[in-house]
Amino acid sequence: MKALPTALPGVLVIEPVVHRDERGFFLEVYHAAKFETQGLPVRFVQDNHSSSRRGTLRGLHLQTRVLQGKLVRCIQGEIYDVAVDVRRGSPTFGRWHGERLSADNFRQLWIPPGFAHGFCVTSESAEVEYKCTALYDPGSDLAIAWNDPAIGVVWPVAEPVLSAKDAAAARLADVADRLPGYPG
Repeated sequence: MKALPTALPGVLVIEPVVHRDERGFFLEVYHAAKFETQGLPVRFVQDNHSSSRRGTLRGLHLQTRVLQGKLVRCIQGEIYDVAVDVRRGSPTFGRWHGERLSADNFRQLWIPPGFAHGFCVTSESAEVEYKCTALYDPGSDLAIAWNDPAIGVVWPVAEPVLSAKDAAAARLADVADRLPGYPG
């Protein structure tokens, strides 16, 4: 397993070792000791699985009181996965990193607590699984506008399919008082 840094400190691309032969493939999706040697969390408490059609955009989401780290992977199709640093006082506040995750490239994205997360489906459909370091807390849930110009994510879709929650999401500046602080 390789943990590759991105331009956002703490956000990592995980490349597992994939063993292929005439039968197909095998890989370790998660291995506590190997994650620990890379400085990644070894305790996850919730796994989530979603299925979406082309053009669906889910996000940008985070929890504000009960912070969640997420280890995201695409098990069918392809997505464009995005992490945004929304920690007040962070030197990279408002910056984002996008990564193509697919069933073919096996990559995973580690999104640390305090970052917003979203993804857009770029294939006909996609199934996404992600592990969380904290349980879902509805009272802590926050959505930030996917197209907030202050963040400027360059999504691979102009008119995404959105949930009502995501269509009504606030801009980053409007929720600044609810954002987590930067621990550094």
